[in-house]
Amino acid sequence: MTAPSALKDIYVLATADATPVSEAEVREAFEGDEVQLSFGEGGCLFSVQADESRVEVFFETRERPLGWTPELLVGTAELRRALENAHGFYRVRFLPGKPQQTVAVFEALWTVRGLMELKDAVCVDVTAFRLHSPQDVEEITELDFDIRDHVTIHAMPMTEGSSAMWVHTHGLTKFGTNDVELFNIQEVDLPAAETFLQELCTDLAFGQGPAPRAVVSTSVGRQFILVPSEEARTNVAGLDPEIFEGHEGQLVAVVTPEGKHALGEMLEQYRGRFEEETEEEAASMKAFADKLMPLFKSRFLRKGLMEPLNFVVRAPFEVHPEGDDEEPEDEQLWAEVITWDDGKVIGRLVDGGELTTEWRKGAHVEIDESQINALAVTRDGRTLDPQELQALLGSELPA
Repeated sequence: MTAPSALKDIYVLATADATPVSEAEVREAFEGDEVQLSFGEGGCLFSVQADESRVEVFFETRERPLGWTPELLVGTAELRRALENAHGFYRVRFLPGKPQQTVAVFEALWTVRGLMELKDAVCVDVTAFRLHSPQDVEEITELDFDIRDHVTIHAMPMTEGSSAMWVHTHGLTKFGTNDVELFNIQEVDLPAAETFLQELCTDLAFGQGPAPRAVVSTSVGRQFILVPSEEARTNVAGLDPEIFEGHEGQLVAVVTPEGKHALGEMLEQYRGRFEEETEEEAASMKAFADKLMPLFKSRFLRKGLMEPLNFVVRAPFEVHPEGDDEEPEDEQLWAEVITWDDGKVIGRLVDGGELTTEWRKGAHVEIDESQINALAVTRDGRTLDPQELQALLGSELPA
């Protein structure tokens, strides 16, 4: 059994109810799960043991807030208000990285989910400065893994008035690994840097990240290494040391194999993902989709069970990147078609939204046929080009 002193507070559940859940409620909530429950050990309210993982839950009441500034937390205004009005707090702790990085996190989240089914609460990810609703936790535990649910990326000027940014992560420590940082990132490259970090952090969260100082090559041949931050920061020009205040944890920095912070070439492959689609390109894709829609739909409905074909459609989804109270935006997302009944498509999102996590990868969505503005078919994991798609669908026409 893991010593309680080795466990770390990772999640805090904040609720207006200052009375803790009872032992009977806990037993009923976790009944049927292959876990061992203990109560009152080491001052904790209860603990959940499953194979090699152990999650401990402590409860406390407070008249004053936890000390968090809600504006610094990623979450909706409603969740922030719930945190501000909370009086009961469940501290959920576990040993990061044991028995495996993501396993430990998801065992803890299942405990969080069980508690949130008993109490109306908001979940605070202490490591990532994120707020989660009960629906968030349910989706995180059931849908495809999305690193953005677990890690927050912050960008700060390296010194007052500087255009160069210090970009760093929060949240990887709950996976038993260090957070990551980049230096000298220009504002125009922030989306590319965030995408690179999301990919790197996903590998690190699963324990598949590069070893320190091991040269890593990207898919287009760009190279980088990870070095301890205390080493990397010694040769950063124009850096205000005060920006590290409140960031005392150990980080690793991404640098070139020569130890430089010139990462522009490495980020080049990510820039194209953020080039906005022109009105002409959007209109062309919509016209192409409208033209092929009847054949596309007919071919999907006749798709054989063992055919290596996936039918994918794109449509706009409403998101709120500036908060629920602000004007919504549309984000174009792709979904693999699961069923197509009359004018409605039930699909599974191929990727989560870029702007927010309102639409998570793997979520099932309903799309009105009239909203579809692009079509695609993949065969054995490769997307057919327009000529191949037309040939595939044209071959279905009667002679």
